[in-house]
Amino acid sequence: MTDNYQSERDVRISKIHKMKEMWVVPFAQSFDKKNLISDIHKEYEPKELRDINDIILSPVNQVSTAGRLMLHRSHGKLIFAKLLDSTDKIQLMFHKDNCKVEQFKDWLHSYVPNITTPQWEEISAFKFFEKMVDVWDFIWVSWEVFKTHKWELTIFVSEFTFLSKCVRWLPEKFHWLKDQEDLYRKRYLDMTMNPETYQRFLFKSKFYQTLREFYTKEWFIEIQTSILGNSASWAAAKPFITHHNDFDTDLYLRIAFETSLKKATAWRFEKVFEIGQDFRNEWSDPSHLQEFTQVEHYAAYRNYQDNMVFMEKLIDYVFDTMNIPRKINVKDKEWITKEIDFTTPWERVDYVKWVNEASWLDITQYTMDDADKLRADIRSKWIEFEWMNEMWTTTLIDYLYKKVLRPKIIWPTFIYNYPVIMQPLARISDINPNIVEQFQLIVNGREMCKAYSELVDPLLQQANFDLQAQAAAQWDEEATASDDDFVTAMEYGMPPQSWFGMWLERILAILTQQDNLRDVVMFPVMKPEISVSSFGKVEQSEIQQGGRGAWKAEDLSDLSAYWPLPSLEQAQLLVDKYLTETKKHCEDVAKVMKYFAHKLWQDPNLRYMAWLLHDIDRDHIGKNADQHLWEEFDKIMWEINFPQQFIDDLKSHYTIKTWVPVDSLLRKYLISVDELASFVVTVSLMRPTWMEWMEFSSVKKKLKDKKFAAWVDRTEVQNCEKYLGIPIEEFTTDVIKALQS
Repeated sequence: MTDNYQSERDVRISKIHKMKEMWVVPFAQSFDKKNLISDIHKEYEPKELRDINDIILSPVNQVSTAGRLMLHRSHGKLIFAKLLDSTDKIQLMFHKDNCKVEQFKDWLHSYVPNITTPQWEEISAFKFFEKMVDVWDFIWVSWEVFKTHKWELTIFVSEFTFLSKCVRWLPEKFHWLKDQEDLYRKRYLDMTMNPETYQRFLFKSKFYQTLREFYTKEWFIEIQTSILGNSASWAAAKPFITHHNDFDTDLYLRIAFETSLKKATAWRFEKVFEIGQDFRNEWSDPSHLQEFTQVEHYAAYRNYQDNMVFMEKLIDYVFDTMNIPRKINVKDKEWITKEIDFTTPWERVDYVKWVNEASWLDITQYTMDDADKLRADIRSKWIEFEWMNEMWTTTLIDYLYKKVLRPKIIWPTFIYNYPVIMQPLARISDINPNIVEQFQLIVNGREMCKAYSELVDPLLQQANFDLQAQAAAQWDEEATASDDDFVTAMEYGMPPQSWFGMWLERILAILTQQDNLRDVVMFPVMKPEISVSSFGKVEQSEIQQGGRGAWKAEDLSDLSAYWPLPSLEQAQLLVDKYLTETKKHCEDVAKVMKYFAHKLWQDPNLRYMAWLLHDIDRDHIGKNADQHLWEEFDKIMWEINFPQQFIDDLKSHYTIKTWVPVDSLLRKYLISVDELASFVVTVSLMRPTWMEWMEFSSVKKKLKDKKFAAWVDRTEVQNCEKYLGIPIEEFTTDVIKALQS
């Protein structure tokens, strides 16, 4: 926070106090806003209006509106300003001799009859506006509309009311726009400063409204299903897990709502839809969100081909209703701009046929037990993708398709005819028992929607769930979980039907020409942010309470417990004296702790020394693990009088032997960095470029290879998740950055 910013904020706060002394309420309860600014433009732009000189002499009360003040400038007896509301902006003009402020005068004398004359009556309304009202404050204005000599529509303000004081100065637009993270964290500012952002979310609202209109016209009933469930069934995705305190049981956040939605069709509902959030505990990138919005529906007596027609009809309705051009320019994954034509009908492509032709593999010939064979066959075609060794048959086929076919599709295309093992909820084709009746709509290499003819046979459904359980047993985290309640509902009977689901952020990103899905989410989830005051200290009110790796109140221990702390030079002399083989390791990874110290605004020297000395006795005791951090360690640390608090901190990284609790932020980072940093350095030694250009994917592969660095405990490597709640990918990326610096 700059001095200028602090000064501006203080000035505005002082005005709040001054207003209260003047019996002016700085934050009004409510006010009657009669006219939207856009309506004022619409009504008065075409009209012949009175001359301003006539208006000043005898103004007529025509309009009253309210909004945020955007501009504020004085010219002698005149003040010009700009007012912004949710619909548009308009110019205001105040005249010194014809302006009054209505600020609860009647209320004041009614309830406090013996009060002295309020101070605001001692100054003119014009002067009050000039001195007490700032840019970005909210005000109410009224009276007559005219046009300036430049034909700009303007409200002559004969009366105004102060509504709300803006304490923080809004950022300067062009400088602030450089920080994309601020755009996401402070979307309320983004929408205020950037009209295109505001219009994008208006478009999104209209899109949802149009979507519901279409479903209503098609005689669908909108229902709501639960976000929490006892199983995370259907989609091939890793779920979020939470705990229900009252039931004392773990529950899953839904990864899809189709099983709950489908159960409604067992009893009377023939056409149902829902618009809502799904949650998948996977990676985030410009085309994936861990919390995203879908519209899903079930329609009795329809099949997947009917839903192809439905999707084209829906798009035509949305484009026509919202006046969206059929041809839209978007960027592909290589950031190359391409034109997409949404004109219907769209091309239909056979999934099995095209994947077979692109990979020279017949994917219908592989069963759930053929993962090893399929993996070997894929590699024999010189095709490779990450995590192949951990994938089961269904996931291997899915990633093969994503590798050889999906990226090539730009214009809207229906992909249909999927292998039977790919979809446990879909109906098997009557013509080909190796195929399920399913399609996906692909646009610009990304899935926009999916649909299939429903499986309503409960016996076959249970058998499919059992097959998926085999995949889960083989550590396939994306395998579909079983759902006994869903199967029970099916046993009561369901009509023939078809399911449909569309990813709304993806279609909105294309329609608004955005490269990142976060740009169509008003308040996207972000990593916790540590705020720092102008004095360089974390402000107590802004400390994250329980965020991932964030500070908590109990972590802000009194640094006097470390006083007097020996100098870094003294610590280095101790390292030179006692460390030989382990010295390089300690010096290399000490900077990891220093990196996190800077990131969390903690003492960098304290953390650097903690890493530098955490294994100070290893070479001295002949690397005997049973003696590590015991008597010899204490003797070495006492040589230069390290405080007991610091000694205990270091011992905590081996808590299973020392029993020192891991109960502070420094200790949590020590135990999280220890094995992981050592492993990252070991991985770097196997790379031709060492740490340069290293990414998490390199570490990830080696973690799965149990023969590589077998001495490293894989559970200890993941301590960041256990103690800090930070995913290993995110934490390892920071460790790599620290070691690269």
